[in-house]
Amino acid sequence: MRLIQDALAPVHRLYGTALAREFGPVSLKAVRQSMIDAGWSRGVVNHAVGRVRRAFRWAVENELVPSSVLHGLQAVQGLQRGRSEARETAPVRPVDEAHVRKILPHLPPRVAAMVELELLTGMRPQEVTILRARDLNTSASPWVYTPSSHKTAHHGHERRVFIGPRGQELLKPWLRPELNGYVFSPRDGEEERQAQRGEERVSPMTPSQSRRRRKARPAVAPGDHYTVESYRRAIARACDAAGVPRFAPNRLRHSAATRIRSEFGLEAAQVALGHTTAVVTQVYAERDFSKAAQVALAVG
Repeated sequence: MRLIQDALAPVHRLYGTALAREFGPVSLKAVRQSMIDAGWSRGVVNHAVGRVRRAFRWAVENELVPSSVLHGLQAVQGLQRGRSEARETAPVRPVDEAHVRKILPHLPPRVAAMVELELLTGMRPQEVTILRARDLNTSASPWVYTPSSHKTAHHGHERRVFIGPRGQELLKPWLRPELNGYVFSPRDGEEERQAQRGEERVSPMTPSQSRRRRKARPAVAPGDHYTVESYRRAIARACDAAGVPRFAPNRLRHSAATRIRSEFGLEAAQVALGHTTAVVTQVYAERDFSKAAQVALAVG
């Protein structure tokens, strides 16, 4: 919902008082230019323009505007690399696994397990944050995780994440009898931390200390599961503490894709990442040029 709101904000700003049926290709191009002027990258602009079209498709479907409006908007082509004023972004690269190892001691234990699990399995960040025991088949070998929601669910695609022995060992300490509870819960972590602090106290807490403790509690209580944003912030803080370049959690998925492709091939990486086509997997998995180097050394 937030992405749609962000995409429609320039439409409202430029044409908020105009009739929807008068919004045509020139208007959409003006909105697109405002996105470019605001510094949005080419990919973000193209996605936002697509969301604007989807908003008008919904309006056509519900007979709020004539179908000719949507037909006109579909004539506006997407921005092409190197052929627009839009800012280009560098492709997402796998993260250096040495950097991952350095940040683990600086992460809360649950987040450290999430990072390692994502790196092993190639889960999407959202998939690791919403993992629940009820979505996990531990009677299978290997374990099978079927996310309750995922990126391509609206297309009818099934998503399964296979978790081998190493991933199982990462999960076991966090599994609870409550099947509907999230495996990685910051709320549980905060309760355990407070309980540990109480056990470590040598003397009883005075009334003044108790009052200060209550005031020190955050205004927003920890949630029942991490969001992708809170997961990202935790990793960023750990990167700063470890003195390594910051990286986003989606780069862990790229690292997993590259490793799986290198060891087991493109098709295996495609299945492990849950892609419907190998073309998408190639975006995630960098080519293993070491094989080409070996050929060059052999044949001259």
